[in-house]
Amino acid sequence: MKRDMTGIFLVLLTSVMTLAITALPALAKGTHTIDFVRGTPGAEAAPFSALVGVWHVDRDGTRNVYAADGRSWEQGLMAPGGAEKAKALYGEGSAEFLRNLENYRYYPLTVFKELKSFREGSIEVSFKPVSGRIDQAAGIAFNIKPNGEYLVLRANALEDNLVLFRMDQGRRSTVQWIGKVPVPSNRWHTLKVVVSGKKIEGYLNGTKYVDYQWNEKIDGRIGLWSKADSFVFFDKLSVTAK
Repeated sequence: MKRDMTGIFLVLLTSVMTLAITALPALAKGTHTIDFVRGTPGAEAAPFSALVGVWHVDRDGTRNVYAADGRSWEQGLMAPGGAEKAKALYGEGSAEFLRNLENYRYYPLTVFKELKSFREGSIEVSFKPVSGRIDQAAGIAFNIKPNGEYLVLRANALEDNLVLFRMDQGRRSTVQWIGKVPVPSNRWHTLKVVVSGKKIEGYLNGTKYVDYQWNEKIDGRIGLWSKADSFVFFDKLSVTAK
């Protein structure tokens, strides 16, 4: 009997350890890969918390995607339930986060909930600019701080450029701007940020355009970003946190 109980205990212990190892990448360091195959069209994507603008699962042909939908865009539109979402992300400090984020209401933002702090590694996402008269912008937001400040690498199909922006104290400022970068509408592209210490690299379709030494180490949440009336699809978000 004692031998049987020992065997059962070892089996249970092995199972628990296996579950812990399997779950670790979703909780801390490792690779996170997100698609929207199981999302419900018209609903928000479960791994994200939409804070500014309209975000929902959409369809590109037979493929489920995540959309920043600016087709009925209104300047200053915060996402539904913003206060509750901000509190879930930042707890008691969420009031300052939300207050400062309201200064960026021109820029739709959705935050990836499953990774609380990205310091080093890479973030890559596929995107497809669909429409937009003012803008057709897609971006990766990172270094999102509890006070609402963050950095964003964004591509714009109407401007054919790639820009690293800083969102700080209610203002957007250019960190590095690269022109003559083709971003055709209605085609899929890949956007990638690589962070090593204070160094930030930005890639579009596998080509490095941004190479910048930031003034401090990166440490914050990450998300997806857009602008104004952009209607943009996102898919296949891959995050490797070191």
